[in-house]
Amino acid sequence: MNSWRFKLLAGAVVATLLVFAVLFLTRSVAQVALVKRGMAPNSKPGSVTVQAEYEMDLKSEVGGRLIRSELDPGKTVKAGAFLAQIDTGDLQLEIEHIASEYEAAKQRIAIGSQIALDLATARENLENYERLTKSGNYPEAELIKQRRLVEQIRQKYEGEQLTNRQSVDTFENTLKVKKRQLEKMTITAPFDGTVSDVLARPGDIIGNNTIIAHLISLSRTVEGKLSEEVVADIKVGQKVTVRFLTYGESSFRGKVSKILPTADPATQRYIVHLQLDIPEEKLKPGITGEMVIDVDVHENTLIVPRRAVLGRNLYVVDGGRVELRKVELGFVSLNEVEILSGVKEGEQVIVEQPDRFRVGDRVRVEIEK
Repeated sequence: MNSWRFKLLAGAVVATLLVFAVLFLTRSVAQVALVKRGMAPNSKPGSVTVQAEYEMDLKSEVGGRLIRSELDPGKTVKAGAFLAQIDTGDLQLEIEHIASEYEAAKQRIAIGSQIALDLATARENLENYERLTKSGNYPEAELIKQRRLVEQIRQKYEGEQLTNRQSVDTFENTLKVKKRQLEKMTITAPFDGTVSDVLARPGDIIGNNTIIAHLISLSRTVEGKLSEEVVADIKVGQKVTVRFLTYGESSFRGKVSKILPTADPATQRYIVHLQLDIPEEKLKPGITGEMVIDVDVHENTLIVPRRAVLGRNLYVVDGGRVELRKVELGFVSLNEVEILSGVKEGEQVIVEQPDRFRVGDRVRVEIEK
């Protein structure tokens, strides 16, 4: 009889333990973090966009037929690299013709001027007439005519010299212009960059200043935007934490490198440039995210993960049950929030989907590492 009672009691104990085990194991699991002491920065929020430092429409300054192109979307090019070639055949023929005429003009000038010979002869005759006039053997009136004749020939000679110089200068300038035009028909990369769009292909006839491609510089600008009410607190050199949507929860540290003096007219937000500790290849033009700039800090204060805070509330697990605590918030950063009152150091706050829990829920906890 005693043996039967003992077995019955043991069975009841085991059943009770099994019930408790099932109830415990079927409780919801709450991911929690401990309230801890640390440094709480006073952070000013803003949005972030990565921009190419500059972009350019690649244009042909000279019209013609495109006969060769190394342009390809996504291709990275170095400054000075060959990109495209416009047909130079007609221009080269024109340059050869102008150069031939230029050489002929120089040869004519080198041969000498008939007017120069006429002037030399007239001056010699004038000297003879002046001697004859002094001796009384030549009329004064005729001497005056001879002087006028020499002056006319001299002016004619100077005019010829001026025309020759102008002709030579014109040929030289024309050749320079044509050779410069020839250089422009070979299109090279103006800076290190990436080809994003190609708008002309070999065989296309293009006009002056036609856009043939779009280039994006390899250098990047991380641009932050702030509201008017916080920009007064921002200074160059302040620490910043940035999180890009593309890279999930990963955050990147850096500092404010430049503050632009005026607001963006479209958004009325002020723009700052950021210098981040991030691999350059991660800075893709157009990616966006959020930032906080640290303008002040509180030391040795209570902090919790930012994602634990719902408005001004925290869900705390005490003795396996969920409690709702109203808290007073202090400084807010990108990842953490300062808590001035409402919780104590070491308490457990729910950080993963806290809004799915209700006051009084029994939960098992997993402490976030």
